[in-house]
Amino acid sequence: MLKYTLILTNIVCLVLGQTAWKYGLENVQLHGSLIQKFFQIVFSPFILLGFALYIIATVIWMYLLSKLPLSFLYPLQSLAYILAMFIALFLFKEQIPVSRWIGAGVIMFGIYIIVR
Repeated sequence: MLKYTLILTNIVCLVLGQTAWKYGLENVQLHGSLIQKFFQIVFSPFILLGFALYIIATVIWMYLLSKLPLSFLYPLQSLAYILAMFIALFLFKEQIPVSRWIGAGVIMFGIYIIVR
């Protein structure tokens, strides 16, 4: 049970990290030279939050890799696609075409087969 909790925590950290980056990039107010804009992006709170979440996800991933087969773990990472679609739909109000929902269903079926 702990392995699934850690896998899910890893996936959530990855997706929330990407979400923080997208939100941060959409809301940063840039001004000045190219170098100033670079530092405004890199040191904005949401970008830093994204980096922190990625560090947490990486530490968890390294632990999981030391305990479980890569051939089991890596396919489960595709759950990130599903979670990201829901975040895109509800937080960013993106339109998700039917083809992506079908693809998400195929991914979920594949995950079911792997963990069964």
